[in-house]
Amino acid sequence: MNSPTPAYAQADAAIEGVQGFLVPMGCTDLPATMQFFIARLGFRLDAIFPADSPRTAILSRDGFKLRLGLDVRDGLTTLNVLCADPAQLPGETRELVAPNGVLVRLVHADPPLLVPATRQQLVLSHAGDAAHWSVGRAGMRYRDLLPERHGGAFIASHIRILDGGPVPDYVHYHKIRFQTIFCRKGWVRLVYEGQGEPFVLEAGDCVLQPPEIRHRVLESSAGAEVIELGSPAEHITMADHDMTLPNALYEREHDFNGQRFVRHIAKRASWHEWKSPGFVVTDTGIGAATDGLAGVRVVRPHGERQDATRVHDTEFCFFFVLAGSLDVEQGDQQWHLDADDSIAIPGRLRYSFRRCSADLELLEVTLPADFSLD
Repeated sequence: MNSPTPAYAQADAAIEGVQGFLVPMGCTDLPATMQFFIARLGFRLDAIFPADSPRTAILSRDGFKLRLGLDVRDGLTTLNVLCADPAQLPGETRELVAPNGVLVRLVHADPPLLVPATRQQLVLSHAGDAAHWSVGRAGMRYRDLLPERHGGAFIASHIRILDGGPVPDYVHYHKIRFQTIFCRKGWVRLVYEGQGEPFVLEAGDCVLQPPEIRHRVLESSAGAEVIELGSPAEHITMADHDMTLPNALYEREHDFNGQRFVRHIAKRASWHEWKSPGFVVTDTGIGAATDGLAGVRVVRPHGERQDATRVHDTEFCFFFVLAGSLDVEQGDQQWHLDADDSIAIPGRLRYSFRRCSADLELLEVTLPADFSLD
């Protein structure tokens, strides 16, 4: 037997002529409850009836309407009030109780960025047949490269877009401390606030997405893949319904909450000696654009010596194998990494790269951009 189709699924178009929303709320003392919402929360009285013995009142504020009624059952019991400063009440209080028992909570209209304390650990992620891919936003496949998220301070994801073509995205921004997108395979077409016309991010390219820069994903090739790293792991994504992209071109040094936009193009990259002999590196410029907060680089072996022993003082150090293979040693432990494998290494932990293949290529992401130990 087939289940009936829910009413919300039967509608193909938005309901026309909507002028507002009326939320029911019960009470036992109508005058006292009305006074609370009018005096404390700035509502206005729109209607009250019947005149000889009022039992119902309609109150409104900013398009939100309450139907207070002595006969209302199962009405609203909690009301979150968006405000600039939830700490305006005395002491540590963030809640009020209305005369009808409704809990009124003061919450941030613009929630602040919260970054949990970093809990570093050595984390290996292998991309073999046993790797788990979940279905995420817009049907994209996600592989979590940092399952315990360093205590919630960081997230690292390997993302696949199976079907090419337009991406059902919208202009939005993220409340983040740090976020970078590295194109692993294929291409993705993007547009960013103040950066001119849409552009294509190809394999080997990356961008720094400064905090709250507006952007939109437009389309991608079939099978495109990106590596996305950010802090904190859980952050707020906000839609911007007022901004249309592309918009006016900003100055190159435009500041987005202390950072500058970066688009690194792999075909234009220059290579230099790495801190460890036998390797070369191309720097994406993200270290300078974040004022040293984070560094993103691509590393390759070069010359005869291709082993390196390192130790660093970082909050976060992450390597993703873009090509080739290597062994990573730490103490008496050893791990073999192939393409699409990754490793996060805690600060002040001495480790070594051994048996690097000639075609090895590593994506390195660190916070801070530079570190005092090597």
